[in-house]
Amino acid sequence: MPGPHDCRRLDLPAELSPFAGQLEIRPASGDLPLTGGDKAELTAWIRFLGGRVLDAPAAVTLTGVPPPALYARWRTPRPVPTAELTVHLTDAFDDGAHEGWALVRIRTEQAGGGWAVDDSAVWSADGRLPALARQARVVRAQPAAGSVNS
Repeated sequence: MPGPHDCRRLDLPAELSPFAGQLEIRPASGDLPLTGGDKAELTAWIRFLGGRVLDAPAAVTLTGVPPPALYARWRTPRPVPTAELTVHLTDAFDDGAHEGWALVRIRTEQAGGGWAVDDSAVWSADGRLPALARQARVVRAQPAAGSVNS
């Protein structure tokens, strides 16, 4: 996997992800959101702007930062809200918080019948695995062209 400085920065539109304005995101693979790829997996180096360290609350947050992994397969966005999220923290914080970048991977393990299950992993820049997550998502139909969301 290339390091964060070997990857190009991805700037997400504020209307798509307002929270992303607090982060620097650098995709670490050729799989990008809304590009119609072959697999439902996204991997990126992510760090908080302003120098926030990777502690337990930050790791929990990062498990949900990437878009749904199905976005790597699709070309147009649709709502895929989280119905349930479980995050497991490891002993990687026993020696304290980590500085800088985290490598975050999300992939869809199963999808069908209006549901998807995504697994996420967060690694610190030194290769430790502080958090794993699983989330059940509702896969909603793509909004009709010209419709207004309320």
